[in-house]
Amino acid sequence: MKKFEDFNVLELDTIREIGSIGTGNAATALSGVLGCEVRITMPEVRIMGYNEAIDWIGGPEIITAGVLVRLDGELKGIMLSVQQLDFINLVLSRTVGQVVEDYSQLTDLDRSALVEVGNIMISTFINALSGLADLTITLTVPAFAVDMQGAILAVPMAEYGGQSDYIMTIGADFICNQKAVPCHLLLSPDIGSLNFLLKKLGVLDG
Repeated sequence: MKKFEDFNVLELDTIREIGSIGTGNAATALSGVLGCEVRITMPEVRIMGYNEAIDWIGGPEIITAGVLVRLDGELKGIMLSVQQLDFINLVLSRTVGQVVEDYSQLTDLDRSALVEVGNIMISTFINALSGLADLTITLTVPAFAVDMQGAILAVPMAEYGGQSDYIMTIGADFICNQKAVPCHLLLSPDIGSLNFLLKKLGVLDG
């Protein structure tokens, strides 16, 4: 059974292509929710260590919001939508007609909108993946948290860090009404599930 760090170039390229396709589908879904055309820059899909991933999204002590969904079925794992303030205000301005200066100002209605958007993006990403590989994947009810980024990423680290020290990170700018905001998605799959996925796609070496 291979871990992220054992995959060859073809296998890693396939994982990155999955990330690009899934993110493109998530941007399309976001267009419908926000009522504006959402374009996406070329996604940066990387395999990196947990600590490197935390630094990549701004550092462990930066406060952020996260929507977390657990995956079950033929692909098990955790997926996170990391929502920093620019992204949050894009969503809130288009859905509830207001913006916030700080996470402490988020109301229950704001949180509900952010959970819904995060859930739609993750669901659309996973639906694209399941359709591509003909997998059956179920999703749990999303959880929402505002905390330091190090604490938010501690969840996948605790559950899957014993299998691999690496995580799949996807980053891109979403552009709505000529305003670009960063979007980060993080996928931490069960390693056995990831091997099964690559076998289904016919690219797993050995």
